[in-house]
Amino acid sequence: MPFINSKISITISKEQETKLKTELGKAIELIPGKSENWLMTGFEDGYHLYFRGDNSLPTAFVEVMIFGKANPDAFEKLTEKITEIFGDVLDIKPDHIYIKYTPADQWGWNGSNF
Repeated sequence: MPFINSKISITISKEQETKLKTELGKAIELIPGKSENWLMTGFEDGYHLYFRGDNSLPTAFVEVMIFGKANPDAFEKLTEKITEIFGDVLDIKPDHIYIKYTPADQWGWNGSNF
């Protein structure tokens, strides 16, 4: 039950969105037990992000929420991959990407909780 939500300071095309969705679907498998079959993604482009008091460069804030916990090594690998994906697809520099991880003990779906 992972959810990856991205706030992106630039406008993205449908093709870029599709590429991001596809690549994030592959990347989530770096966390044991997670797969694209349960992944939900969201993209908020044109978001007003300031980093170091400036908004002149493309910037992204990516939040990864998962049901349960994961090994810190898995998060480290996923951070590397997400940074690579946003760099390749959107040309966002690694030092302009923040990634936040949020594990959850309770997760609802289909009218009940896991």
